Amino acid sequence: MIGVRAVQRISSTRGFAKVAPHVIPALDRAVHRLTRGKVILSAQMLPGVILTSVGARSGLTRRTPLACMPEEGGRSWILIGSNFGRDGHPAWTANLMARPDVEISWKGSDIAVTAHLLEGEERAAVWKAALAFWPPYATYQARIEREIRLFRIVRK
Repeated sequence: MIGVRAVQRISSTRGFAKVAPHVIPALDRAVHRLTRGKVILSAQMLPGVILTSVGARSGLTRRTPLACMPEEGGRSWILIGSNFGRDGHPAWTANLMARPDVEISWKGSDIAVTAHLLEGEERAAVWKAALAFWPPYATYQARIEREIRLFRIVRK
């Protein structure tokens, strides 16, 4: 079995950033569907949710597998818009900014939540915790000019 440090090193590479966004979400959606919402493949390394939001421009329902950082014993989660360290914010972040009332699938349960974009000191504190949680986020931030968006999602 590949260790956490090996996965962190691999996930910090530019090659991973090119390939992963096309492969990992598709695998996560397929496994999630096949297991009736009980398993997210990438969550075997990091906790994960399936975010169900409405497209900011399209108005269509979007289901996006995301790594998350759970808080407060399952009352809230942090979503990190790293986009695998690629330029441009991931589309799901614009969706949350346009329509913050969304749903997540967490450990097989669908939960209505509200998203809040973190800024200032609140963002700085959460960013520090995120780097301790998954150190490759520092590599992602170092290779892009935009500030990675952080959201706290809270149960309604």
